Amino acid sequence: MINREFKKCLITGITGSGGSYLAEHVLSKDSKIKIFGIYRSIGNKNLLKNKRIKLIKSDLCNFSKTEKIIKKINPDLIFHLASSANVRESFDLPKKTIENNNAITLNLLEVVRRNKINPLIIICSTSEVYGKVNKKDTPIKETKNISPVNPYSASKAFQDLVSQSYFKSYGLKIIITRMFSYINPRKSYLFQTSFAKQIVEIERGKKKILTHGNLNSVRNIIDISDAMEAYWLTAKRGKVGEIYNISGKKVISVRNYLKELKKLSKVKIKSKIDKRLLRPVDVTLQIADTTKFIRDTNWSPKISFKESMLKLLKECRKS
Repeated sequence: MINREFKKCLITGITGSGGSYLAEHVLSKDSKIKIFGIYRSIGNKNLLKNKRIKLIKSDLCNFSKTEKIIKKINPDLIFHLASSANVRESFDLPKKTIENNNAITLNLLEVVRRNKINPLIIICSTSEVYGKVNKKDTPIKETKNISPVNPYSASKAFQDLVSQSYFKSYGLKIIITRMFSYINPRKSYLFQTSFAKQIVEIERGKKKILTHGNLNSVRNIIDISDAMEAYWLTAKRGKVGEIYNISGKKVISVRNYLKELKKLSKVKIKSKIDKRLLRPVDVTLQIADTTKFIRDTNWSPKISFKESMLKLLKECRKS
């Protein structure tokens, strides 16, 4: 099995929820690696105070600045997490979302191509690219045609497809991951985190009723720790040119997830639908086949579903 070593890792969007967790995880896995992070907004910057992390404020939409930064770093590993990633918001701001996500990815790939830098690039895509899937097509394999149904997933489909093109046309060392639903306490607009934060507000007497959108979607759920280990093992062991689904083993509807989370509350939780949270089009079935990823990396999720929910509530209660 492949076991790559890296000296300099660049994480785009490092102050974001996923980027900050990934930086912490990489530091814990490799005692020598140096991490560079490009960020545009403050986000979780205060959590990234480590002498092995160098933060660089810049906008990846600016090609010349991006080129200068990456040439200077000359990384041997790049995790591309930067994106405008709020699905609900993308319906209201489609042009902004698509132009941003397309430009930052194209600029990154072009910088590497033009300057003959030779890093391994992990393109962090999403299960949203598969769109609305029929039950007969589950569990979803990587060979399933992508069919995005919202502006965010359309932009991620572009990232996915243009990365495949740069691998095939120019030989860039690219691996694409398609992450399914994961529990991320630092991303407040994810349904899991939104539910947990509202429960904490109700426990503190600051809110009376939990509000939600569509509860009928059925998804795989994975803990943030397992998700970050999957990203790390993609870099260490994944095969260049491959596309990998990443997901947890737990399959549950959003409705039942909320029920289970309510059981862990310190008080009785009442909930109701808020139509403003409904999407014009919703992806209702996201169940992954992760056979290829597990085969190539020997990864397996370690955190149980209940433990993950307890971790989420604990994190939200800290804030």
